[in-house]
Amino acid sequence: MTVKEVTSLLEELAPLHYAEDFDNVGLLVGNYDETVEGILVTLDTLENVVDEAIEKKCNLIVSFHPIIFKGLKKITGRTYVERVVLKAIANNISIYSMHTALDNSPKGVNAKICEVLGIKKTSILIPKKNTIKKLTTYVPAERAESLRTELFEVNAGNIGNYSNCSFSAEGIGTFKPGKHSNPTIGKIGEIQNQKETQLQITYASVHEKKVLETLFKHHPYEEVAYEIITLENVNQNLGMGMVGQLENEMTEVDFLNYLKVKMNAKVVRHSILLNKPLKTVAVLGGSGAFGINAAIRAKADIYVTSDIKYHEFYQAENKLIIADIGHFETEQFTKNLLVDFLTKKIPNFAVTLSESNTNPIKYF
Repeated sequence: MTVKEVTSLLEELAPLHYAEDFDNVGLLVGNYDETVEGILVTLDTLENVVDEAIEKKCNLIVSFHPIIFKGLKKITGRTYVERVVLKAIANNISIYSMHTALDNSPKGVNAKICEVLGIKKTSILIPKKNTIKKLTTYVPAERAESLRTELFEVNAGNIGNYSNCSFSAEGIGTFKPGKHSNPTIGKIGEIQNQKETQLQITYASVHEKKVLETLFKHHPYEEVAYEIITLENVNQNLGMGMVGQLENEMTEVDFLNYLKVKMNAKVVRHSILLNKPLKTVAVLGGSGAFGINAAIRAKADIYVTSDIKYHEFYQAENKLIIADIGHFETEQFTKNLLVDFLTKKIPNFAVTLSESNTNPIKYF
C-alpha cells in the first residue's frame, strides 16, 4: 500500500475537513506515493518514536498530535521539532497527523473516552458549525426527481436526524444556446422557455466533492447553473466533546476514584464537590476549558477534561464538577483507537502500537 492509500482509510474515520482552522493536519513529512512497509501509531512524534519506527521497520508514523504546528523557517536540528523532521527525512519516514480532525469525529477521541468510562447514550457536546451546505440548481421538471434521487444516494439531503431533505419550486427558465453549444433542449440561436424545477438540497460539507460529481454527471444540461451556500445549522453528529450517561449513579468520591483507575490518572484536579450523585458525564479530550459552559448547558454532573487554569475552575459555579485529569491522560487511548481501526481495515498489514512514552509531564 502507498501512504495515500493508508491515509485515505484514516480519513474515512476523520476527514481532514473536520479539523479546526488553526490546526496542522495531514501528511507533514514524506510523500503520498511512497510504499508503506509498516505503520507505527503514536500520540506524539518525538525522537524516541522515530527511533522506534526505525527499529520496527515502520516507514509511516500515524500521530495524533502534529509535530509541526507552526511554520519552520530553518531545519538545523536546534529544536526537538527540527530534530524529528531531520531524522524522519533521513530515514525516509513519513509522518501523518490527525489531531482536531479526530477530535471532531463522532467515532474519535471523545467516543473512546466514553467507551473506557462506560458512558452510554452519548451525544456531541459542542456541535461543529459551518459544516452543512445547501445546493441550489435548476433542472427540467421531468428530470428533477431522478436527479434528486441520485443526490440522495451520495448522502445529500441529510440534516441532523433527518434524511432525504430537499425543497422544490416550479418556474420558467430561459436560455439561448450559442453557436458553439451543444444543447440538450432547444436550438442554437433560439430563445428557449423551459419548465424547470428549482431544486434545493442540503449536505454535509465533507461530501461536497461527491455531491458535485453526481450533479454534473446526472444533470441533463450542458451548462449546469448552481449555487452553494453555508447554512447556520450546526452538525449535531460532529464536533468537540461528548456527553452521556453512566449505567448507574455514583457518588462523587466513587466516580473520582473510578476515573483515576480507568484513565490511569496520577491525580485528579477538581472543583468543589457538590454532595450529590453523578449520572450525566461530559468529556472533552485535551485542553477543554472552552467546553465548560457547554457542559453546564448539557446539565452534566461532572466535566472530565484537562489543562484547566486556576480561575477557570470558578466557572463551575456550583452547577457541576470540573475534573482535570491531565492532557496526556485524556488522549492516551487515541492510539489504541487508531490501531484497532487500521487493523480492521487492513488486517494483513503490519500496524504497530508505539511503546514510547511521550507524556512530557512527570509526577513526584
